[in-house]
Amino acid sequence: MREEIQKIKEDTLEQLTKLTSSEELQELKVRVMGKKGSLTSLLKQMGQLSAEERPKMGQIVNELRTQLEDAWDKKWREFEKNALESRLREERIDISLPGYSLPQGHQHPLSKVIEEIEDIFMGMGFTIAEGPEIETDYYNFEALNLPKDHPARDMQDTFFITEDILLRTQTSPVQIRTMEKQRPQLPVKIIAPGKVFRNDDDATHSPMFHQVEGLLVDKGVRMSDLKGLLLYFSRQMFGESREIRLRPSFFPFTEPSAEVDVSCMLCGGAGCRLCKGTGWIEILGAGMVHPHVLEMGGYNPKEVTGFAFGMGVERIAMLKYGIEDMRLLFDNDIRFLEQF
Repeated sequence: MREEIQKIKEDTLEQLTKLTSSEELQELKVRVMGKKGSLTSLLKQMGQLSAEERPKMGQIVNELRTQLEDAWDKKWREFEKNALESRLREERIDISLPGYSLPQGHQHPLSKVIEEIEDIFMGMGFTIAEGPEIETDYYNFEALNLPKDHPARDMQDTFFITEDILLRTQTSPVQIRTMEKQRPQLPVKIIAPGKVFRNDDDATHSPMFHQVEGLLVDKGVRMSDLKGLLLYFSRQMFGESREIRLRPSFFPFTEPSAEVDVSCMLCGGAGCRLCKGTGWIEILGAGMVHPHVLEMGGYNPKEVTGFAFGMGVERIAMLKYGIEDMRLLFDNDIRFLEQF
């Protein structure tokens, strides 16, 4: 048996030196010390030895087992070390190389236009006012001279939550809320940018879009003041050579009311595809605040007058940057946004 033990030892240690992978190491361990391994089979023959030889052989076998396990652990650590060194070589980073360029973010064109509008009007002494996007029927319609049965309500295709609660269709409710808050102080001079909601969705409309409302209430405010202010705004936004014209229109909360056109920034008024040959492009609606709206805001229409205007930010952005489909503004396509 001694010779068999010595042979197992020599054969195993020799094979250990020839192994090239941890898988081969595991296979060798099973062949020697597994349930059917050579060393295990030898142990099963211990019962055939005499009582005197059995303890001696048992000690020799245990010493061999310990020696082989130490050899396997050493070989295993060697394989682990080699694997780590190989991985480090493969994943080595050359720190002298330039870094990877990451795509840069860009400010959204709507954000740029809103900030530009705010800067223009703040430069003329206006302050920014805000109001809730979930609004009451009273502030969104009734206080703006649109009673329950008014036909102009149908033009706005409202998202109603309840009979009296809705998603605001315009930022005009901020005008009433601001007048109520400031009365009887003068002047009331605000712009109200924000999201509004209407049940509409196509290339030039979105169910959620942005508006900027403007309001000026004071003593002696005239229509000519409104025209001068909008002319200044148009030239700041679209270029110093722009002209505007006011066309009679109807809005329940202003009287008189007007649609405001700007001379085409592409053809300068000569007529082209953008302005459909007219030389003019509609940009906003405006007018003198209706006396009833002044009363609902807490001001006496016999003592003060005012004007109001409202513009769609998406329309301003599309005209300013030559965007033909409003849906591009909401697609979050990095290729589109990179242009701004």
